[in-house]
Amino acid sequence: MIVEHLSLVDFRNYATAELALHRGPNVLVGRNGQGKTNLAEAIVFLATLGSHRVSSDAPMVRDGHEAAIVRARLAHGARKVLIEVQINRQGSNKARINGAPGRTADLPRYAHVVLFAPEDLQIVRGDPSSRRRFADQLLIQRNPRMSAVLGDYDRVLRQRTALLKSARARGIKAEALSTLDVWDDKLIALGSEIIDARSRLAADLQPGVADAYAAIAGEDHDPRLHWAQSIRGGDPEEGDDAEDAADSGTTAELFRAALAAKRAAELERGLTLVGPHRDDLVLRVRDLPVKGYASHGESWSIALALRLASAELLRAESPAGDPVLILDDVFAELDAERRRRLAGITAGYEQVLVTAAVEEDIPEVLHRHVVRISAGTITDEREAVPAGTDLDDGEVHDG
Repeated sequence: MIVEHLSLVDFRNYATAELALHRGPNVLVGRNGQGKTNLAEAIVFLATLGSHRVSSDAPMVRDGHEAAIVRARLAHGARKVLIEVQINRQGSNKARINGAPGRTADLPRYAHVVLFAPEDLQIVRGDPSSRRRFADQLLIQRNPRMSAVLGDYDRVLRQRTALLKSARARGIKAEALSTLDVWDDKLIALGSEIIDARSRLAADLQPGVADAYAAIAGEDHDPRLHWAQSIRGGDPEEGDDAEDAADSGTTAELFRAALAAKRAAELERGLTLVGPHRDDLVLRVRDLPVKGYASHGESWSIALALRLASAELLRAESPAGDPVLILDDVFAELDAERRRRLAGITAGYEQVLVTAAVEEDIPEVLHRHVVRISAGTITDEREAVPAGTDLDDGEVHDG
């Protein structure tokens, strides 16, 4: 898959923006705060329906405006697709596909992107929510319908938690709260699907993570990943990864039993203490948890390995071909050897987008089509191309 053209209206610092992109490496150069990461964020939003920088949509809408538009022309082989999303400061977002109204949940079917960013270090060093967000965005890319499942789970979770808080405030006992059973059924149905999908994802990522880590770090530290699940007795959200529950039984059965065991504690605290929203993706190298034990270089290697394994997974599963790789200010964070190794691995993808504040940070193998960004102004410095090569004019037309 190739992003041929990106068009923005009232997105972040851009009143309007037009960006033509090439097959192969593309480099966006500009000082920090000029808007180059905003361009990367817009492309990522089309693929994941979320931002890697903020948890809500409103900050992506330019100050003083109620909505932003992100439009991209994509090439899937010989087929061209125009996708568009209107990001609303309030209310639901709206999508168009080839000029016709569509569902926002369908956009990831067309846009396949893997982002590498400095924020990735939080996947390994941050709290469990960072690792859940990483996994869930990849789930949506593998199976776009998971966006609806995750959204429905969040709504049920909010309703159930509100009921628990109300019951605590009114002093209602568990046996008198029959309406909680209805919310339990919904939470279990949706939550079990998420837990199972995440477990499959971890298993599918494992070989790719091991290969990518060795390629980046130049060493085999036996990286491992698995989910610590609250339905198995611990509370990973609070650092308790104990798994007291037996493995026998389906996910739904374990979920229901864990809710029953925690009901008194939930009423006491006014919180839902069991479910995928409390789980954690545990990462290990050298048989030690990455968080708290890994060096800075090892932490970066495992973060990059997670992204590379994600790209390889999407590459293997997608009929659209390679995902677009976006390396957003990553090279400034890496030592010279890791820069060289990462550039060598990623240069073979169909399209790579690199952002950097310092042009010299970018390895030569990725240094080709250069676009300069200054205060939201885009200056395109095209690479030299052979005579007769057809370069698209970059205009976007609806329809």
